[in-house]
Amino acid sequence: MISVRGLSRQYGDVRAVDDLTFDVPAGEVTGFLGPNGAGKSTTMRIVMGLDRPTAGTALIGGQRYVDLPEPLHHVGALLDAGAMHPGRTGRGHLRIGARTNGIPLRRVEEVIEQVGLGQAARRRIKGYSLGMRQRLGIAAALLGDPKALLFDEPVNGLDLDGVRWIRSLLRGFADEGRTVLVSSHLMSEMQLIADRIVVIGRGRLIAEAPVDEILRGLGGQRVRIRTPRIEDLQRALADRAAVERTAPGELEITGLGATEIGDLAHALGLPVHHLAEIEQSLEHAYLALTGESVDYHGRTPSYLNGAGR
Repeated sequence: MISVRGLSRQYGDVRAVDDLTFDVPAGEVTGFLGPNGAGKSTTMRIVMGLDRPTAGTALIGGQRYVDLPEPLHHVGALLDAGAMHPGRTGRGHLRIGARTNGIPLRRVEEVIEQVGLGQAARRRIKGYSLGMRQRLGIAAALLGDPKALLFDEPVNGLDLDGVRWIRSLLRGFADEGRTVLVSSHLMSEMQLIADRIVVIGRGRLIAEAPVDEILRGLGGQRVRIRTPRIEDLQRALADRAAVERTAPGELEITGLGATEIGDLAHALGLPVHHLAEIEQSLEHAYLALTGESVDYHGRTPSYLNGAGR
């Protein structure tokens, strides 16, 4: 398990991490989410002993990373796919990691095969694409068959096959009872693979909960219904749920399930042309949670807002 307690990191006048506390339990995939500048990368660097905290602790299995003997046997990480010597071959990069951590060299060939680098392992890293660097970084993280994995944006540069492969890798790793912490801005991916999420903003904890609990906290079930007698249904629902007209003849209802709404429409003798529950979105939940913690906002060009070119 990874345990973060009262973690803070100050850079001059900037407090990148502010009294942060959360756990990453074994046997689950934990998504680590937050806006740009929220402190995610700083937190992961502290966990991996690459930066020192101003206060608090970040422990892996009860120990600081710097105190772990042969650390690749305990934790593997991919925090920056560019942090590799460009003049080395992929295989040479992995052999250095193996030799410095007491890992048999045959393991190098196993992880090369596992991540799909194949013949590219013979080439110098300076000729690698971003996706190939990602695969090499993942191979390095897997070298010691560790108990924990920390990945920062692991699907960057990967094609669809690579994205599906990393999904399967992380899910299988957690299902074996190991620990997975993965940071990503791709909410659709997090909704597919994460069991729980930790959300931070401006260095502080915003939420820590199972994904299902986060989604349930959006305000209850939402249902979309279409009927030619929309006013009759809207009146009947007025005191029972939150109702919004989203299109001619269509309502979006929050607080009642599809079965209850369907039964009500039937009792009123209303024809129903469409009735479906709306799947809650982690992206929607994330935006609701972090809306006040976003420091960097883009501006939509006026011509995209219908104001003309």
